[in-house]
Amino acid sequence: MTDTAEPTVFFNPLEPGYTENPWPHFAELREHDPAHLSPIERWFLFTYDDCARLLRDPALSVDDVNIEFHDEARVAMFEAAFDPEEATRSMLGLDAPDHTRLRRLVSKAFTPSAIAALRPMIEERVDAALDAMEARGSAEVIGELAFPLPFDVISEMLGMPEADADQIAQWSSALVKTLDPIISEEEVNAAADAERKMGVLLDEVIAWKRANPADDLLTALIQAEEDGDRLTSRELRAQVQLLFVAGHETTVNLIGTGIYELLRHPEQAELLRNDPTLDANAIDELLRFVSPVQFSRRITLDDITFRDDTDQPKTIKKGMFVMASLASSNHDPAKWGPTAEELDLRREGAGQHLSFGSGSHYCLGASLAKLEAQAAIGRFVRRFPNAAVAGEPVWNGRINLRGLERLDVTL
Repeated sequence: MTDTAEPTVFFNPLEPGYTENPWPHFAELREHDPAHLSPIERWFLFTYDDCARLLRDPALSVDDVNIEFHDEARVAMFEAAFDPEEATRSMLGLDAPDHTRLRRLVSKAFTPSAIAALRPMIEERVDAALDAMEARGSAEVIGELAFPLPFDVISEMLGMPEADADQIAQWSSALVKTLDPIISEEEVNAAADAERKMGVLLDEVIAWKRANPADDLLTALIQAEEDGDRLTSRELRAQVQLLFVAGHETTVNLIGTGIYELLRHPEQAELLRNDPTLDANAIDELLRFVSPVQFSRRITLDDITFRDDTDQPKTIKKGMFVMASLASSNHDPAKWGPTAEELDLRREGAGQHLSFGSGSHYCLGASLAKLEAQAAIGRFVRRFPNAAVAGEPVWNGRINLRGLERLDVTL
């Protein structure tokens, strides 16, 4: 079978119930057509082995300029909404050597010692949020803990002045929709408007920081120099936007859905509550189980064949956009065994999940996200052993950065 064959089953995030529970859909795809070209001109991979191979292949690209086969309707919507003169690209969409240069500059703020130094501040902020929850006897977990914690942490790391968290949250929510494989014209326009408005704010912040340097990440990025070359204001804006939007949104989803799943699995919450040695493995297992980032992408620079050890090899042509389903790979029984669909905080090898990607684009902020999640989730379940979900949670409706918009609990 080649890339011209019609799949018998294809990825369809619009089917009823997908947002709340995508796992049965992924299981069906793994069984019937785990590598296929969808009607939206993108290839999708759904097994652990295929996804890991794609992400780790240095011969693949993340730069959209290399796409030769487009969803023309999608391209037209983006071209109409976004001003090409103002286009900025973060390292998320750059190949070496540009990606290598930017990652080396930004990574200075994410060393093990730098992350460890943030622990007291993170734990203090978590405790303050939990104190407020306890005083009321109830909480809305996303708005009171999952969202403000990573927002405050990245703001402090960057040395950002006081900003309107609610406004940035709205912009972030609109922007991350562009990472979804299916998006409406209204959502594209909202994302373009959000990018313009966030760009104005970040340009003001960068100008302010140039005049008021300090011991923080944004100052370091402004002053960073390599071979006589410095980041331009546009490059700075792109990297800061990436840190705020992609990095922040994923941690919100991890904390929110992580707490939700532990409330749904009280026996697992009890394990974590009584055994602090489980903290690190528990977060890896939650990352595997909830997959706060559901997909990652690559672009082929040559024809490449997947599943060539099966009776249905799939050849993907040069210039194709390929989506690795991190979420499906994290639930693949071929990797995780018969308990793949179960939450098991004691699972051996849980850290082999693909939730942070893999290869040269492995998430730079992985250790920070884990630290924030350990503090927020671990302290929550230990402080509130009788916590329970109140009513139905509200999902954010995103295909890629899937998470909760609201989670009400009684304590």
